[in-house]
Amino acid sequence: MSKERELPLLPLRGILVFPYMITHLDVGRERSMAAIEQAMLDDRMILLSSQKESEIDSPTEDDIYTVGTIVEIKQLLKLPGGTMRVLVEGIRRGRIVEFMSEEPYFKVRVEEVEEDIISVNPDIEALTRGVIHQFEEYAKLSKKVPQETLGTVIGVEEPGKLADIVASHLSLKVQDKQAVIEAIGVAERLERLTEIIMREIEILELERRIGLRVRKQMEKAQKEYYLREQMKAIQKELGEKDERQAEADEYREKIAQANLPSAVEEKAQKETDRLEKMGQTSAEGTVVRTYLDWILALPWSKTSRDKTDLKRAEKILDEDHYGLEKIKERILEFLAIRKLTPKMKSPILCFVGPPGVGKTSLAKSVARALDRKFIRMSLGGVRDEAEIRGHRRTYIGALPGRIIQGIRTAGTRNPVFLLDEIDKMTSDFRGDPAAALLEVLDPEQNHSFSDHYLEVPFDLSQTLFIMTANTLHTVPRPLLDRMEVISLSGYTEEEKVNIARKYLVPKQLKAHGLKEKVFMLSDETLLKLVQGYTRESGVRNLERQVANLIRKVATRWVKKEWEIHPLNEVDLEDLLGAPRVHFQMAAQEPEIGAATGLAYTEVGGDILTIEVTPVSGKGHLTLTGKLGDVMKESAYAGLTFVRSHVKQLGIPEDFYENVDLHIHVPEGAIPKDGPSAGITMVTAMASALAKRAVRSDLAMTGEITLRGNILPIGGVKEKVLAAHRAGIKVILLPKENRKDLEEVPKTVQKDLEFHFVSRIEEVISLALLPVAESKKYIENTSLMPAFGQAEMPMPTVLPDEERPISKPY
Repeated sequence: MSKERELPLLPLRGILVFPYMITHLDVGRERSMAAIEQAMLDDRMILLSSQKESEIDSPTEDDIYTVGTIVEIKQLLKLPGGTMRVLVEGIRRGRIVEFMSEEPYFKVRVEEVEEDIISVNPDIEALTRGVIHQFEEYAKLSKKVPQETLGTVIGVEEPGKLADIVASHLSLKVQDKQAVIEAIGVAERLERLTEIIMREIEILELERRIGLRVRKQMEKAQKEYYLREQMKAIQKELGEKDERQAEADEYREKIAQANLPSAVEEKAQKETDRLEKMGQTSAEGTVVRTYLDWILALPWSKTSRDKTDLKRAEKILDEDHYGLEKIKERILEFLAIRKLTPKMKSPILCFVGPPGVGKTSLAKSVARALDRKFIRMSLGGVRDEAEIRGHRRTYIGALPGRIIQGIRTAGTRNPVFLLDEIDKMTSDFRGDPAAALLEVLDPEQNHSFSDHYLEVPFDLSQTLFIMTANTLHTVPRPLLDRMEVISLSGYTEEEKVNIARKYLVPKQLKAHGLKEKVFMLSDETLLKLVQGYTRESGVRNLERQVANLIRKVATRWVKKEWEIHPLNEVDLEDLLGAPRVHFQMAAQEPEIGAATGLAYTEVGGDILTIEVTPVSGKGHLTLTGKLGDVMKESAYAGLTFVRSHVKQLGIPEDFYENVDLHIHVPEGAIPKDGPSAGITMVTAMASALAKRAVRSDLAMTGEITLRGNILPIGGVKEKVLAAHRAGIKVILLPKENRKDLEEVPKTVQKDLEFHFVSRIEEVISLALLPVAESKKYIENTSLMPAFGQAEMPMPTVLPDEERPISKPY
């Protein structure tokens, strides 16, 4: 017969107290200490019940199991710090019927659960014997149950009491112990306990087997180490040494001294262990040895210290190169930031420009200014991805990629690495090297560059990569996106003369063993050499001509046929022959139907005369001069514009019914194309049809739209230099190209007059002479009178409000 009573409740965290169990508890929570004090004031009886979650510091009634143990407080001791230590003894189970209050302590109504008095039957006897046998097995495996405790437990005769005592000595989770506490019936309690003990025995058996296996492995390793040391001692005494063992030990010693990253060292040790087990004549052993040699040869942590003295760097750059101010400024900016932030990721620079302008030598100067190692890798014609990423170690002769090879050659992790001719890479069935370069050149990825041969990441983030290219059209867009492009345009004639005097002549004199007093070359003669014997943006051909000139002089000097004197223009023709290059010069007088345009070629800028002649016909347009599709389209667009503006240009409206136009660009054997001849063609056509002469001292460049808007073009610096060289005085440029005039040298700008135009009417007004002034030039042209007109009115320029609304892109 169960009865109810009111008792204080002490929630337990992480432990559980069984009936018949005597244990100490440390109490520190305020509500728990209040419950203990109340129990001491009453009859020393208190209910102990575990929390469902031990992390909860202030539990509620939902956080506490409803079945616990009613205990008697045997002893109370107050400890320093405000905590208590109590000695309790479990009496019987108790089930919480109602939570009566939570403050200042938990007070509950408890139903006392009396132990059933049962007669021992075969089932209970079997369960009891099973529990005793399993507990003995558990004690043998865990070695945590003293022998005296085992004897005491075996001596208990009551099955229910036996189950509680056994459960209290098991190392179980609170949930498992709670399952035993909540089993009121003796048979149910014994069954649950049997299941729990069997599970624990399986876990202990598994732990024992794992421990034995680990111990055997440790004993085997210790035995091998002992035997290996004995073998070494015996071989040392006999003066013998195993070659494989000696080689492996040598590699291990080198690996230990190499200061490798942990992942690389682990990989190298593993390969050394493989090598030790291989025969001396094994082909795979050769592969492993080569691999280990590469691992040990690479500078995994060796870097050179940058010299960030800006004045020294500026002096070096000025010594090596003339001009190139923007490029030098960018390099000095990099050095300044490097001095402020030494761990900054290196930029990826790309020098783009025509051949011979100094891209490769500029990269060498950067390395000299930084005092870094310099490595050059030419990408011209590279079409195999393995050239970049390396070959996999699946066959004899495999090697890392040329990036890793270059790093090994440099001996440091932060060289200046020049990737030359990046625009000349190709791809085929062996992969795309441009795609493989993405990881090399991406600052977010190259800190862990993966080479197929090494199979371990290598840090390239401190390497300064510099690219060179002649053009960006063939460079893949994703690759271009990772580079900072710096353009190097062609040199002016003045710059070429200075480069020859300061660099090329001294270099070639030293190479040919000729003294400066024998070979004297003035700036005027150098200018004639540049103008008459070279036609290029760079100075490579100029250097060849200088070397050629020095060889001629040296030969005559050795023959004693040369009298020392400064070379002049006559000497140039005598030694090198007649001038090879003739730049087109501006016309002497204005002409009708001929306009001067500006062109940009691979070797720099040049002027281009566009001729238009009207002849009797039916409105056909003829184009000659080996023009490309773009220039042909510009001609058709220009003709349409002229036909739509005949009144403003002073041309009969029906001229096209009986007139054919022939547009010709001289030097017909040379292909010509580009989007910058539109306004020149319109001007030439307007001049021929309106019989108004074009100014001879004026040149123009720009593309047009059907509505007469002028669009921006490229190559402004080269075109302006060509116009200046040809004697042009006035240049018409698109309005959008005003910003590009900064690149033109100030000395050239002083000699020229610039007009920035946005409409073709402005070009006509500036380029064509009035009809009255043009009459005297009609006799000098071969224009036939396609249509008669006594007086041509001056074309009018449309006011702004009447122009079509359109913006150049």
